[in-house]
Amino acid sequence: MNIIADLQLHSRFSRACSKNITLDKLEEYARIKGINLLSTGDFQHPIWNSEIKKNLEEDENGILWSKNKFPFVWGSEVSLMYSDEGRRAVHLLMFAPNVEIANQIIDVLGKRWRIDYDGRPIFGTTSPEFVELLKEIDDRIEIIPAHCMTSWFGVFGSKSGFDSLKDCFKDKVNKIYAIESGMSADPSMLWRLKENVNIVSFSDAHSYWPWRLGREATVFDFDKLSYDNVLKAIRTGDGINKTIEVAPEYGKYHVDGHRSCGFFCDFNESKRLNKICPKCGKELTIGVEYRIEELSKEKEYRPSNAKDFVKVVPLHELIAVVYDVKQLNGKKIGEIYDLLINKFENEFNILLNVSEEELKTVINEKLVRLILLNREGKLKIEPGADGVYGRIILDNNEKIKVQKSLSEF
Repeated sequence: MNIIADLQLHSRFSRACSKNITLDKLEEYARIKGINLLSTGDFQHPIWNSEIKKNLEEDENGILWSKNKFPFVWGSEVSLMYSDEGRRAVHLLMFAPNVEIANQIIDVLGKRWRIDYDGRPIFGTTSPEFVELLKEIDDRIEIIPAHCMTSWFGVFGSKSGFDSLKDCFKDKVNKIYAIESGMSADPSMLWRLKENVNIVSFSDAHSYWPWRLGREATVFDFDKLSYDNVLKAIRTGDGINKTIEVAPEYGKYHVDGHRSCGFFCDFNESKRLNKICPKCGKELTIGVEYRIEELSKEKEYRPSNAKDFVKVVPLHELIAVVYDVKQLNGKKIGEIYDLLINKFENEFNILLNVSEEELKTVINEKLVRLILLNREGKLKIEPGADGVYGRIILDNNEKIKVQKSLSEF
């Protein structure tokens, strides 16, 4: 049984997140996307926690079910910021096996820090101390470094203060079984670090829209959906089928740059500039591409237990660029998106499976071509940097000129 899981998302109580997020909306758009399992997100936040307990019912396997039989697991994300011979900062995912353990986590965290002001709270404790704190509650609590390469809060990021998992977790590194790839990196880049951990991928969605939710995901394969099976897959790799990634260039921290200066460059140019912005004279925000070159042990490497992965940009982005429309949630894009969903069930099916011939019966050939290029990993993308998303590049002759309605080809 293949289960497409997105286990990193947020509630409306997290900073910089949509104020319209509800469990119902997350479920609705997860089904449209083709996701089969979600994290609750932010479970330690008191108001969101009460909504989880009111709307979801936990079974004997640690899975929470909505009234429409959609599954969730207890999950959240925290930010650790502390000083240890310099700035140290990392975002960590945490997962609980059941409501009893989730309540114990809330109790322990709440006695030390405020957990009511933000769905992704900031704690001033070291990474080893945080791991020890949770593992004293129950060893089945899982901790995963989130978006592991991004500049400011990824464990390997240029601003995090760490160069390895050992640097971050020290004597507790043996309790870290997986890393989350993040949008600006893919597994083939992370393999080069030769860290002995599994790789998972999730969206870090700040809204429920399908161009955010599930933009990255992990495909599990096991007979029965249970927290223990998810945990086993994460810790051993047995049960991870593959990951769904976006093209790394699409991510907001792939190359180097200064957003405020409008300057971006690849790592070779950054090296030539000694990481200094030629416009303002300050240090560039160094992205994933540069860090991989700094930290990698090999030019190319694939471990024997490596899992496959696919790279696809969300469908809304493809429709928007081919029709030259800026507003992703606008009526024009929604018209084509809904047409495809009504015909082919969900977005992942469209992005990964539906044949060229079938697509041509519904949409313009130029959009069909873009979907296929996306599937084959052949999109031309101007890479993102310093918090700016990458951008798909199309020539004018590859775009569709809109007359009255997008449904008129």
